[in-house]
Amino acid sequence: MLDSVEQAIVDTVRDFVDRAVRPVARELEHGNTYPEALIEQMKLLGVFGLAIPEAYGGAEVSTACFAMVTEELARGWMSLAGAMGGHTVVAKLLLRHGTEEQRRRYLPAMATGELRAAMALTEPDGGSDLQALRTVATRQGDEYVVNGSKTWITNARRAGLVAVLCKTNPNAEPAHRGMSVLLMEKGPGFTVSRDLPKLGYKGVESCELSFQDCRVPSTALLGDTEGEGFGQMMQGLEIGRIQVAARATGVARAAFDDAFAYAQQRESFGKPIWQHQAVGTLLADMATKLTAARQLLLHAATRYDSGERADLEAGMAKLFCSETAMEIALNAIRVHGGHGYSTEFDVERYFRDAPLMIVGEGTNEIQRDVIIRQLIRRGGLAP
Repeated sequence: MLDSVEQAIVDTVRDFVDRAVRPVARELEHGNTYPEALIEQMKLLGVFGLAIPEAYGGAEVSTACFAMVTEELARGWMSLAGAMGGHTVVAKLLLRHGTEEQRRRYLPAMATGELRAAMALTEPDGGSDLQALRTVATRQGDEYVVNGSKTWITNARRAGLVAVLCKTNPNAEPAHRGMSVLLMEKGPGFTVSRDLPKLGYKGVESCELSFQDCRVPSTALLGDTEGEGFGQMMQGLEIGRIQVAARATGVARAAFDDAFAYAQQRESFGKPIWQHQAVGTLLADMATKLTAARQLLLHAATRYDSGERADLEAGMAKLFCSETAMEIALNAIRVHGGHGYSTEFDVERYFRDAPLMIVGEGTNEIQRDVIIRQLIRRGGLAP
């Protein structure tokens, strides 16, 4: 599926993960330590520019390659893949919907990782119901005045650019026609209020944002026209959900790899535990579902690169890969027995990281709704 250049990129990231990430991930994760040195190495590898064309200083690759790079990073430590998730969505938003001035202002610095980006959709009382959002941007002359709050915003402290979904026309009917995306840089009235405590997904921050009479220039509007933000974000979430599916596949792969190795080393009743049917059956099912998850991920990536709507395929991949990651992480603990419950083994981390992909980037209940609506719209599955 990948040409030689893209395969070399994936191989380079895999080597980076094995050499630099896996030896330190457990210590960093348990300490909830931001992986500054690893992020710097990711910048040097060009990871933050993989969604950005060469014309803007990046090294754009196919979505399949991007997904495989994400999988490798998540295999080492899922938080590293999270550090590039929202960043990539914002890059795609700029490429598809931004003005040329906006692209040239932000993308070259984003490609090197000098400028990191985040997206801000979720609100404290809204969850997955984006049409119920309350953050309002009021036009006053050549500025917007923004008031409201966002939550669960990854990379919020270290991002220099945040794409914020807000209402520029609170009275619009239907509500989504009154939404716009503002490209906001930090300044007066823009507060990162607190870091949220989390079960897993440690090291990389997830924060609450507060906007109190925060003024941004009218040129911060993504594109040229108000009221298109909901549709823009829905398209952005296609690559976002593919990225989450890739993260889940990476966690599932790490859990399987650890369980597979352990089952060959650990002996009970005089033989390696994989030879016991209960353990062997678990491993067989884990390998089968992991393989199916990766194929569904690559199917979604191929659809995305075709230029056609990929919300059905991205939703399916996100749903299946995340549920598979949760199942494989739990079964990896079963294979490890008591050791699986110990913080001295990585499988407990996979079990804590996996639920994020079930609820992040739109819960799996939302994914099922997206899937059935798109099936109806398309008249079923294509043969």
